[in-house]
Amino acid sequence: MEQPAESPLLPFHISSGTLFASLLWGSIGVGMFIYGKKQQSASALIGGIAMIAVSYLVPDPLWMSVTSVAIIAAVYLWSRRG
Repeated sequence: MEQPAESPLLPFHISSGTLFASLLWGSIGVGMFIYGKKQQSASALIGGIAMIAVSYLVPDPLWMSVTSVAIIAAVYLWSRRG
């Protein structure tokens, strides 16, 4: 008897590492967004939006972490410059 093929609910596989990294960096991004909005800081606001987007769009936890750290560094350098 043949078993029916399983249809995935999502177009990609979500591992526990991806889920944890997305939760971590997305939460930090939300915090940056709220801070930027309250302090009227464009660098923190844009960085928070970028980190939220990265946590949704990048499926690999390593590249998500590398990209998020780069965004944090860019926000730091941008805020120190001006």
